[in-house]
Amino acid sequence: MSRVVLEDLQSYRGAGEEIRQAIQSPGVEGVQEKAWSAVVPLVAKLKTFYEFSQKLESSLRCLLDVLTSSASTPTQHLEQKQALARQFAHIMHFTLRFDELKMTNPAIQNDFSYYRRTISRMRINNVSADRGNEVNNELANRMSLFYASATPMLKTLSDATSKFVSDNPDVPIENTTDCLSTMACVCKVMLETPEYRSRFTSEETVLFCLRVMVGVIILYDHVHPAGAFVKTSNIDMKGCIRVLKEQPPSSVEGLLNALRYTTKHLNDEATSKQIKTLLQPN
Repeated sequence: MSRVVLEDLQSYRGAGEEIRQAIQSPGVEGVQEKAWSAVVPLVAKLKTFYEFSQKLESSLRCLLDVLTSSASTPTQHLEQKQALARQFAHIMHFTLRFDELKMTNPAIQNDFSYYRRTISRMRINNVSADRGNEVNNELANRMSLFYASATPMLKTLSDATSKFVSDNPDVPIENTTDCLSTMACVCKVMLETPEYRSRFTSEETVLFCLRVMVGVIILYDHVHPAGAFVKTSNIDMKGCIRVLKEQPPSSVEGLLNALRYTTKHLNDEATSKQIKTLLQPN
């Protein structure tokens, strides 16, 4: 399913032209209908993406439940439960890839705004929209909040991780933060050690590792009281940023932006000038 969602998002072209014509010719029935017919199936796709984010959220909570239990150390958990750790990594990879694609596609919000405006106009004029296609008001509000974020999937998972920590006060917060920092460390070591790096069969594997590393750093930054950027953090942020900066800029710009704009503590006073400078856009 995640592959289908990414393919659908990658090929998402939007109804910009039809919407533009509909706005320019408000009284022409045929033009309005054409725009509406173009937007409805797109909104159905956006609804599928949103519903998938809800599934991911509950999967993430189940994985955190197992990977943070006090039975073993984070390293032991990741070694003994490799299939679950891999599942967690796949969720992170999907999340960062989804948000990279969403960030570069303004059509998504334009289409959804047009859909909402049209639906409310229909309600005022007592025109019924096709019931099967309509996104009800409550769902539309939730979707609107979701797509308003620059990185909607990351925001969903960061909020879910923070909620997991607050809902489970009996689980020491270190169980969660240590699990995340261990994963970040594993990714960084695999990327910067020539011996491991030479085993990567494709550029896609490198990107997979980079996305997982950035994803777990962002989750860590949201749940650790002091965040990922302080000196006492268990994540070597300078090393992680250096690894990112060594990649071709075109493949990591979205990931650097995710660190710049979706972390919670980057602009704290406790964050060193050096890290802030490293993350400055060129």
